Amino acid sequence: MGTLAILENAYDQEVEREVNQLWYFSFSLPINDPKNEHCKHFNLVSVSGKSGRDYGLYRIMPTQTKKHGHYIRYECEHVLSTLMDTVMEGFTNYTNLTTRTVLENLLNQQDERLWVLGDCDFSRRFSYGFENENGLLAPVLSVPKPFSEPYEFQFDTTKFPWVLHLKKSTMDIRSEYRWTKDILEFEEYVDPTEIVNYIIPKGAGEGVNQLDIRKVNGGRKYLKDDESIAKWGKKPWIWIDRRFKDAQSLKESGEANLKDMKDPKVSITVKAADLSILPQYSHERRFLNTMSRIIVEKDIYEVRIIREKISDLSREYDVEYTLGTKLGSVAESTAEYERKIKINEAYSQGATNIDTYSYNDNADKDNPAVIRFYLPDELVNINKLELTYEVDNFRAYSQATKGGGAIVKSTKGGGGTTATSTSGGGTTATSSSGGGTTATSTSGGGVSKSTNSGGGTTQSSSAGGDHTHLMFDYVGDGGGGLGYPEREFVPQGGYNFRVAIKSAAPASLTTAGGSGNHSHSVTVPSHSHDFNTPNHSHDVTVPNHTHNVTIPNHSHNVTIPDHTHEIELPNHTHEILYGIYKYPSRPSSVTVKVDGNPVSGTAKKIDLIPHLSKGDDGRILRGQFHEVEITPNDLGRINANIYGQYFLQSQGGDVY
Repeated sequence: MGTLAILENAYDQEVEREVNQLWYFSFSLPINDPKNEHCKHFNLVSVSGKSGRDYGLYRIMPTQTKKHGHYIRYECEHVLSTLMDTVMEGFTNYTNLTTRTVLENLLNQQDERLWVLGDCDFSRRFSYGFENENGLLAPVLSVPKPFSEPYEFQFDTTKFPWVLHLKKSTMDIRSEYRWTKDILEFEEYVDPTEIVNYIIPKGAGEGVNQLDIRKVNGGRKYLKDDESIAKWGKKPWIWIDRRFKDAQSLKESGEANLKDMKDPKVSITVKAADLSILPQYSHERRFLNTMSRIIVEKDIYEVRIIREKISDLSREYDVEYTLGTKLGSVAESTAEYERKIKINEAYSQGATNIDTYSYNDNADKDNPAVIRFYLPDELVNINKLELTYEVDNFRAYSQATKGGGAIVKSTKGGGGTTATSTSGGGTTATSSSGGGTTATSTSGGGVSKSTNSGGGTTQSSSAGGDHTHLMFDYVGDGGGGLGYPEREFVPQGGYNFRVAIKSAAPASLTTAGGSGNHSHSVTVPSHSHDFNTPNHSHDVTVPNHTHNVTIPNHSHNVTIPDHTHEIELPNHTHEILYGIYKYPSRPSSVTVKVDGNPVSGTAKKIDLIPHLSKGDDGRILRGQFHEVEITPNDLGRINANIYGQYFLQSQGGDVY
């Protein structure tokens, strides 16, 4: 940035400055001027007039040498063009960032930091996408394009790095032109051919996938101005700018175009003396992009200064101004159109893609079929997303698997009474048993008192052979009390009895003997007996014998208490029986959910788009999984397919 030379011999110095465009400067030097050696390509030229007014900083681009004319012509462009020295390869996207942030990010990509951002009067949030840009200049100048209010880029090249400002344009009248005062030539051009009062904006994409404004414009794809339509008739225009990928940005840019084009274009060219170079008229200086009033006889125009051109700085006061109702010119429109063509050649518009996802698996009411699919961020539009499915029989592929031994505890069983089946009776002979003599255990003797026995007459059974009878007779005691005489009697047979006669009176004992067959009638009074049994034992002889047991028809009732069983299984294996086995029935109904949202109806072809989870803007969420859940009411097999038609841009990733 050091001074190399002062070109005092420069002539034909022409300056052309236009709002929000590159400025241009050109000059000539005599072919033999030694300072030509300093005028190399890309060297910088600072331009000022005789008044001391600064016209900006430029760099030398092409040169033209005319030997016959004895001069060299230098064409220069404003140093803003240095932003073209850095390219933007690939795709760069800025979403929902402020205007300042977007401009700073763009300027930060300079290979050499020549420009920084100064003032920024806007804080708008738009989405911008740039792809394979040959330079940063066009992206920087396009940032405020969607604004619906006038703006101006201003440059400060008096310091380094140079400073770029983005300022709002005022609507105040800042200057004036008068026919009888300073206007030398006046030309008005009104062009109604470019009136547009009904715009259909379209952005990136193609066919049904081309971006429009319906989602942010109440379902309407157009913008219109009713006042202009009433005055000039309907003048429609399909405006296509594929740089736009965001509907809101596309709409606001369309509104700016509608405002600029709803009335006939008025372009006024005025050649006027710039008296402000004189000290006494310095307050009348005219600035680019400011509103000015033009008074020509009875006509008054209030228009904005768009462009100024000084053909020769030696006559700095002689200026040609272009004023109009739009911030551009035919040349600007042509240049912008050509630039769009170049961008479109390198721009990835994208293509329609078809994708399918198949699912086949068993399911039941507790284990639904869950189908997960991913929608990437690169999906611009989702045209179709449909689910088709069918229900089949549950399917298994084997009957047995290997198993190790274990102790298995059965489930608890409740007890109860169980009746056995009835059994017919019968006679059963036991095995024969040999006889023998068995000695009972010894028993100690003692006196036993018999129970009282009432008297009576007893007829004995007939008896044969000689024998003796012991008879008792009742004898009173004469009323003098009871006597209990005791008498020992030894009957025949060798048994000794000690008998006490207990009665109301002493008894008399009578014995009698007899022989031959006979019978006796014995009257026995009421009495009791005492027996004295000495210590003794018994020998019992059991002969060989058998037993016959007769069992009648009968049944058994068995009561089983609550209980469990433990079963011990040894280690073992099972052979696998291979084959496909189907459950005998299919589910009779299914329920379907999409991202947790129930789907009504029983159709087996479902449009998933209304049911998928969406963001606040109503767009289906990208960059995440979505889920379809199919639940049958019984064991079954679900065969499903998800069909998708997408518009996809080839952005991001790499080539492998």
